Amino acid sequence: MKKITPLLLIVVVSLFTGATMAQSTVTGTILDAEFNSPLPGANVVEKGTANGVSSDFNGKFTLSTLVSSGEIIISFVGYESITVSFNNNTDLGNLQLSPNNALEEIVIVGTGVIDLAEGRNTPVAVSTIKAQDIQNKIGTQDITMTLVNTPSIYVAGQAGGFGDSRINVRGFDQTNVGYLLNGQPINGMEDGKMYWSNWSGINDIASAIQIQRGLGASKLAISSVGGTTNFVTKTTDKKEGGYLYAGIANDNYIKNTVQYSTGKSEKGWGVSFMLSHWQGDGYNEGNFAAGETYFLSVGYTPNEKHNFNFLLTGAPQYHDQNFTKSISDYLEYGRKYNNNWGTYGGQYMTERRNFYHKPVANLNWDFNINDITNLSTVLYASWGRGGATGDRGNRIRTAEGRIDYDAIYAFNNSVVDGAGGYFAAGNGYVTRSSMNLHSWYGMVSNLETKLGENITLNIGLDLRTYYGKHFRIVENFHGLNSWQENIKLRDQNNNHAQYGDFGTYKNVITSEDLSANPWAVLFHDFKEEDKIAYSNDERISYGGIFGQLEYSKEKFSAFFQGAASNQYHQRFDHYQYADQSLINGTSSQWTGTALPSGITDGVDSEKVSNFGFNVKVGANYKINNQHNIFFNTGYYSRQPFHDTIYLNFTNQLNPLTQNETIFGLEAGYSFWSQYFSVNLNVYRTSWTDRVGTTSDIVNDVLLYTQQEGLDQIHTGVEVDFNAKILPQFKLKGFLSIGDWIYDGDTFVTVSDEDQNVLSTETEDIDGGKVGDAAQFTVGLGFDYNICDNLSLDSDWRAYDNLYANVGGTKDNLKLPSYNLVDSGISYKMILGQEKDKTLNLRFNMNNVFDQVYLSELTTNNSVETGDETYNGVNVSNRGYFGLGRTWNVSLRYNF
Repeated sequence: MKKITPLLLIVVVSLFTGATMAQSTVTGTILDAEFNSPLPGANVVEKGTANGVSSDFNGKFTLSTLVSSGEIIISFVGYESITVSFNNNTDLGNLQLSPNNALEEIVIVGTGVIDLAEGRNTPVAVSTIKAQDIQNKIGTQDITMTLVNTPSIYVAGQAGGFGDSRINVRGFDQTNVGYLLNGQPINGMEDGKMYWSNWSGINDIASAIQIQRGLGASKLAISSVGGTTNFVTKTTDKKEGGYLYAGIANDNYIKNTVQYSTGKSEKGWGVSFMLSHWQGDGYNEGNFAAGETYFLSVGYTPNEKHNFNFLLTGAPQYHDQNFTKSISDYLEYGRKYNNNWGTYGGQYMTERRNFYHKPVANLNWDFNINDITNLSTVLYASWGRGGATGDRGNRIRTAEGRIDYDAIYAFNNSVVDGAGGYFAAGNGYVTRSSMNLHSWYGMVSNLETKLGENITLNIGLDLRTYYGKHFRIVENFHGLNSWQENIKLRDQNNNHAQYGDFGTYKNVITSEDLSANPWAVLFHDFKEEDKIAYSNDERISYGGIFGQLEYSKEKFSAFFQGAASNQYHQRFDHYQYADQSLINGTSSQWTGTALPSGITDGVDSEKVSNFGFNVKVGANYKINNQHNIFFNTGYYSRQPFHDTIYLNFTNQLNPLTQNETIFGLEAGYSFWSQYFSVNLNVYRTSWTDRVGTTSDIVNDVLLYTQQEGLDQIHTGVEVDFNAKILPQFKLKGFLSIGDWIYDGDTFVTVSDEDQNVLSTETEDIDGGKVGDAAQFTVGLGFDYNICDNLSLDSDWRAYDNLYANVGGTKDNLKLPSYNLVDSGISYKMILGQEKDKTLNLRFNMNNVFDQVYLSELTTNNSVETGDETYNGVNVSNRGYFGLGRTWNVSLRYNF
C-alpha cells in the first residue's frame, strides 16, 4: 500500500499537470496572400516551444497552447513567416502568408473576374505555378514551359524559334484552350490561336499561372475544350522596392531588367513599372531574336469600398524562324539545320522573320458594395501590329539549301528598269510581309452576392469587339525598284470573272517597303495601293452573359454554371472584289474603266450571327479533413471560328460550318496529410463537328490543311502528388494516361500560302490516334534545401504514345518515346538587416543529358521496303528534333 500511494500521487499530479498545461485553444485559417486560397500543411508553432500543429486540407488549424497568452509563429516553405499574438481562447480568423519572392504584398485586383480555381469550393483538375517558380525555372524558354511538369500537358515547337512553341492540354491544341490575362480573353478571335512570341514578357510580370484542365472554374462565356489558363500579372505593390536582373545563356543570349515600385502612399496611390531587353542567336542556326518588355501599373485605393488599377504592358519582338525539315536533311546537315537564311556580302539575312508589337491595356475596378456583395470589372484593349516575312518570286538556293542572296541580288539587278513582279515579265524576287493588324476592345464584369448563409450567386457580362486587317506588303526589294502584281476579280457568285480573253484584273505596282521591325510597324500608315497578294478585313463582335449559383456547407458543395453568347461576323475583301468607289471611270488599278456587266461591288460580305452556350454542374464532398471527392459535367455548343465561316478565303459562306458540340465528364479524389498529398482525376470529353487546321512545307511551298466535321473522343486519368520526405526535402510527381482518338470521317481542304485551294476530299479517320501530344506522360522532381539560402531542384519527365501532327487520319505515325532531365540551383544572399535586400543567383540546365529526340512530326510516311529509317521512322518524314542541352545563369538584386 505504501508503494501504491506514491504511484497514485504521481499519476494524479501528472493528469492535473497535463490538464492545466493546455492553457488556451487557438484556431485560425491560413491563406495564400496573393490568391486567398488555403495553405494545407503550414506549420503553426507556439513561440519558444516545440508545441505545434499543421494546417489541414482547408488551411485550418487548432492549437492547444501551454500558456494562456503569448505568440504563435506560422510558416510555410516558399512563404514569409508571420508572428501572431493570442490571448486565452482565440479565433484568429484568416491569416495570410505572402510568398517570399521579390515582389511580395501584391495587390490582386479583379479577383471576381480572374476565376482562379480556389475561388470556388468545388475543386477542378488544376495546377498553379507561382512567381518564384516562374522566375527560377523559365530561363530563356517560352512561358509555356512553366507548365510541363503537370499532367496531360505537352509543349512542342520550340525548335521553330523564340516564341513559336505550342501547348496541348489533354490532347487538345491551344485553339481549344481558353487563355486569360487578368480576366481578359486573349485567344485570337479569328481562329482561337495563341502566338507566344506576342506574350514573351509574361514571365517577367506574372504573379502566377494557373492551368485548369478540362471543364475548369471559369464562369466566362467561353467554351474551353481542353482547359483554361489564367495568367495573373503583378499589378501595383503595396511596399516600395524593386529589383535589377541580369541573365546570360547559351548561344549568346542576354537579358537585362529593371523594376521599381513606389509603394502605396497614405492617399492610396501607387505606381510600379518594369523595363526589360533580351536578345540571342537561338539554339538552331538562323534563329536570331530580340525584344523588349514594358510594364506600367498605377493603383488607387480611395477607401475600403473601391480599388482601381490601370495596367499597360507590351512585348515588341522579332524572331527568325525555322520550319520543319525532313529527318534526312537533319541527318545530312545537323540537328540545328535551318534553310530559311543566307548571307549577302557576307552579312546574315533571313527570309522568315516574325515581328509583332501588341500593347495591352486594362482598367480594373473592384467595388465592395457591402458585406455580402461585390462587383469586379475589367475594361481592356489591345492593338496588335506586325506580321511574318517570306518569299515572293524567284527564290535561289545554295547547294546546302540555304538562301543565296548574292545570286538573288545579281538576278534582280538584271531585271529591266528594276521592275519586278509576280506573274510580270521581269519577275525577280522580294521578301514580303504577311501583315496582321487588329484593334480589340472589351469588358468583363462580375457581380457576386450571397443569397444566404450557404448560397452565393455570380452574374456577369462578357463584351468584345474586334477589327482585323490582313494583307501583304514588300519588306525588302533586294535591288529592285518596284514590284507589280495583278489578280482576277470575282463576281457576285464568288467565281473569277471572265470577259473576253483577258479577264478582269486588279493591278498593283508598289515601290514602298517596310522593314520587319516591331516598333516601326506600330504607327505606320499602310496604303491600299501598296498591298500585294491579298487584302481583307473582318469585324467580329461578341456579347455574352454568364452566371454561377453555388451552394456550400462544411462538407458538401454544389454549383451550376451557365453562359450564353452571340457572335457577329463580317468580312471585307479589298483585293478579290471590285469596289465601285475606287474605279470612278479611271483605270489606275483596273484593266477596265468601269465595272463590266455582271460584276457587283462585293467588298462587303454577308453578315453572319451565331449563338452558342454552355452549362456546367458539379458537386464536391469532403469526407473528412484528409479525403475529398468531386464530380463535374458540362455541355458546350461552341460557335465556329471566323476563319471557317467564310469559304476558301473568299466572301462566300461555308455551308459546312456549324456549332461544335462538346460534352465533358470528370471526377476526382484528393488525399492530404501533413507529409503527403495526392490528386486523382479521370475524364471523358467527346467533341463533334469541329474544324481543325494544320500546316506543312512541301517542295518549298507552305500548305494549309483544313478538316471539317472532325469528331474526337478523349479519355484519360491523371495523378499528381507532393511528399515532404524531410523538412528540407520535397518530392513531387505526376502521371497521365490518355486515349485520344478520332471518330467517323472528315472533309479535307488543302490551300497554299496565297489562299488558293489545291484539293478537296472526304477521308475516313475512324479510330485514328490524335497527334501532336504525348498520350502517356510521367514525371518526378524534387526540391532540396541544402541550407537556409542554398537549394537544389531537378525534374525528370518521360513521354510515350506521341503521334504525328497531321490532323485527323486513320493510320497515324507513332514517334519514338523519350525522357528529359532539367536541373537548377539557387543561392540567396541576405543583404539587409530586415531581409528586405537580397542577391539571388540562379543556374539552370535543361536536357541535362543532351537527349536526342524527335519532338514532333508533321507527316506520317510509313516505312516501305528499302526505305532509310531513323529509330524506326522513315527519314522522309518532316518535323523537328527537340532542343539539346541548354543553360542559363541569372543574378537578381532585390531592394
